[in-house]
Amino acid sequence: MNRLRPVLIAALCSAVAACGGVVPPPATQISRPPAGPPASAFTRPGPLIGTDARHLIQMFGQPRLDIRESTMRKLQFANGRCVLDAYLYFPPQGKEQLVTHVDARTPTGTDIDAASCSAALQAK
Repeated sequence: MNRLRPVLIAALCSAVAACGGVVPPPATQISRPPAGPPASAFTRPGPLIGTDARHLIQMFGQPRLDIRESTMRKLQFANGRCVLDAYLYFPPQGKEQLVTHVDARTPTGTDIDAASCSAALQAK
């Protein structure tokens, strides 16, 4: 029995230690999301830059995806030939979100020119 006592004590200590939890770190201050891109993002040349959502829908039809977050909106348009993602943000002075960035790719994921994808989407 004397030989089992240290083993029994060690087992009980291990069981008690397993009951203790990890102390969670203190809560951190949640920061506000960024206001959006700089004003220069709305003046860069490029296909669809500066276009609002209404005009995109007039050009391409109903989006396949319409994802809205507090400061950003993403519209995705697609047909069998390409997929176009348009990212819209509020300009520094303005009430309507405008396109600041466009990504285009084939259905298999290969990057393509946004202007040619835009033309393909309009051709339907």
